[in-house]
Amino acid sequence: MAAALTLLLIGWLLQSALCGQFGVTVPQTIEVLRGSCVTIPCSFDVENNYESSLDNTCKALWKITLETVVFDSSTPQQNKIKGELTGDLTKKDCTTTLNNMQPEHSKKYFFRLECKTLQYNFLTQQLEISVKDGPPRPTLTPSTLKVKEGTSVKVTCSAPAPCLSHPPALTWTPSLGDIHETLQENQNKTKVKTSVLTFTASHLHHRENISCTAVYNKQDGSTESSVSPRLTADILFAPQILPSTDCTKSAGQFNCSCESVGNPSPTLQWYLDGLSVNESDKFAIRNETVNDTSLRSFITVSQPQGWIRSTLLCSSSSFLGSVTQRFYVYVLQPQTSVEDLVTLAVFITIVVALLVVVCALLLVIRAQKTRHCLLKSKVAMNLGVTNGEGKEVPKATEEDIYVNTADILK
Repeated sequence: MAAALTLLLIGWLLQSALCGQFGVTVPQTIEVLRGSCVTIPCSFDVENNYESSLDNTCKALWKITLETVVFDSSTPQQNKIKGELTGDLTKKDCTTTLNNMQPEHSKKYFFRLECKTLQYNFLTQQLEISVKDGPPRPTLTPSTLKVKEGTSVKVTCSAPAPCLSHPPALTWTPSLGDIHETLQENQNKTKVKTSVLTFTASHLHHRENISCTAVYNKQDGSTESSVSPRLTADILFAPQILPSTDCTKSAGQFNCSCESVGNPSPTLQWYLDGLSVNESDKFAIRNETVNDTSLRSFITVSQPQGWIRSTLLCSSSSFLGSVTQRFYVYVLQPQTSVEDLVTLAVFITIVVALLVVVCALLLVIRAQKTRHCLLKSKVAMNLGVTNGEGKEVPKATEEDIYVNTADILK
């Protein structure tokens, strides 16, 4: 028995699928801007035995009651609401455009088909048109934006396009990259204008308020615009040390400031010659938060006796990375006391005295050496005149003898 019922049900379903039935497909609601047009997407079906009735005698009517017709496709300029049938009734397309919609046109409408051999009111599915004084607000997708720097981002702006002859114009604020526009169709066959903004996320985009503006042109030439909700970009980026980072040196101390920015906000740490520096009597450190992404740190380095260091580092880090700024701190000499100055003066005096003594001794030694050399030369000359070997002495001039004699007498 159950099997027989199942077969009967299947047969009935197949017969229903093969045999058409009266029905219409229209959106449930459409919002339209006052003074603009509205395009009603519409399609219908009839029972199979009425297919042949769909000919060039057919016309489309839109009614608000059984007695009240607001649009007749056969007399488009004589209707309460002027417009035109843009669909082809022989192909079961009843798409219609109604012009210059006003607030009093905010009603429910149903479609009626009239042909020479077929008249039918499609009451099962009605359309509600809502005429607004202002245009609908465009929407942004996604509604939140939190990405890492370097990520390719796509943000879509969508605005209803109830009037196909006057679709809205979409603009971005700010315009961060490439823009691609399309006219898309919703499930209920209504149209929507979309604009896709594509850009590569940068730390420069952090906290940017992204919005989209839709400009609607009315049929009288005037325009109305609306702005989407703002989308605040939350861009995660690695720490950076700002150019404001600097150091100054005074007589008794060394002052440095280091400012870093990053999202999330980074931490700052000071290093002196590779060693971590913490608050102490020699190092005064103060941190302050500038905003949710920026941190500033100040360090004051005193000059204790005997302290000689040369490299100071500011390190900024977060889970996205780290960066350092190097400062070359030339040798910081300890302060000089009065006792140190006296000791230095005595030391210099002693050194000068020793240099004088050494120079004097060198002069005496040189003088003695010179005298010794002269005496030696004279003796050698005297020995040459009285040579005891009996050899003939070279004949000398009178001047030479005089000179020698003079030398001997000395």
